Amino acid sequence: MADLTRKLAESPSGVSVGIIGLGYVGLPLLMCFHEAGVSTVGFDIDPKKPDALAIGENYLPHLGVDLCKPLVGSGRFKGTTDETDLQGCDALIVCVPTPLGKHSEPDLSFVRKTGEMIGRICRPGQLIILESTSYPGTTREVFLPAIRSQPAGAAAADTLLVAFSPERENPGDKEHTTRNIPKLIGGLTPEATRQSAALYSIAIERVITVASAEVAEAAKVFENVFRSVNIALVNELKLILEPMGINVWDVIAAAGTKPFGFMSFAPGPGLGGHCIPIDPYYLAWKAREFKVAARFIELAGEINTAMPARVVQRVVHALNQRGRSVKGSRILVLGLAYKPDIADDRESPSFELIDRLEELGASVDYTDPYIAHAKPGRKHNLGKSSVALTAGTVRGYDALLISTNHTAFDYAMIAAEASLVVDTRNAMAPFSARMGDRLVLA
Repeated sequence: MADLTRKLAESPSGVSVGIIGLGYVGLPLLMCFHEAGVSTVGFDIDPKKPDALAIGENYLPHLGVDLCKPLVGSGRFKGTTDETDLQGCDALIVCVPTPLGKHSEPDLSFVRKTGEMIGRICRPGQLIILESTSYPGTTREVFLPAIRSQPAGAAAADTLLVAFSPERENPGDKEHTTRNIPKLIGGLTPEATRQSAALYSIAIERVITVASAEVAEAAKVFENVFRSVNIALVNELKLILEPMGINVWDVIAAAGTKPFGFMSFAPGPGLGGHCIPIDPYYLAWKAREFKVAARFIELAGEINTAMPARVVQRVVHALNQRGRSVKGSRILVLGLAYKPDIADDRESPSFELIDRLEELGASVDYTDPYIAHAKPGRKHNLGKSSVALTAGTVRGYDALLISTNHTAFDYAMIAAEASLVVDTRNAMAPFSARMGDRLVLA
């Protein structure tokens, strides 16, 4: 295979990139390469995704309904579930899930299976890049051996160029996009790093090479550990200040006026999304191999995972203060998504809040303008659909629990009509004076 950097210099349209996994990471990355003039192949084991892209339909609403329309008729895109369609690609980029197992241990089954698939169809000189978040050493110790375990991978083993480039997606962020978020790259060899950088440079504004794949892997996990630890800190601060009668949101705003040495983080009902609730455990798990205790990571996980139970306690107490038992109460949870203004419900604390309240005998519904029906997840299967958020609906519930502060919610109407609001996001702050004891922060 010709040097990829030379092919890119001659014409991006002469280069073909295969994206394996067309979810929250793979789809926007595919569109970046397509917009840069590269021929793209989108592979996913779920046939609904390549079928949707073939007609220009975007199944990730936060990216905009028109995102995928340029694929249709371009002559530079093919969606597929057939692994052999990836054989002709100059580069393969892997964007598959890395979830946790039942005991918070890394589940690299998708990475291994994808490596084995590539090992069946790869050819000499192909560039292969893993973007799935994992512990340091995954690319070299798990992904590459999986490729080499299959006949084509074994035959091409000495010529394959393998690298790691961590995804840094932030769904719903309009300012920081796949194109303008700096891209880290670390190869298993210097040549893999060089060619990976050349490839990404045509689609991403800033590319940063690092010393190795392990450095890139560790940097990604560290980014998420940093957030997890700081979120745990403000969650604990909330618990400390609450009995003192001090509003934690006021404290965060006040501290945030310092122009150096401080960064604001917000408390909440628990962690959500694919990254923060999961990735730190990958590093803690790997640390045990080297007999190192990841105390900050594990303590942060303990605090953050305890937050849904704490919120439920606040709901129970607030109802009791009004002479109502949680058993038999009607409660509406606002927001099933894990963060505002997106349809992503992965690891959302709303699921646990609903389950815990129902275990206590409450009748619980949810409302979310982005998620009409709750799909089965890794740990929860609600079997519920979103209810309309109207004045009449609000008046029919004993309590509203704000789990996700979507901007589409009519907070003024909620302030006027709700008999009790338990707010985990400070969404009702503008209406706190008029609500009085009908508003409880949690």
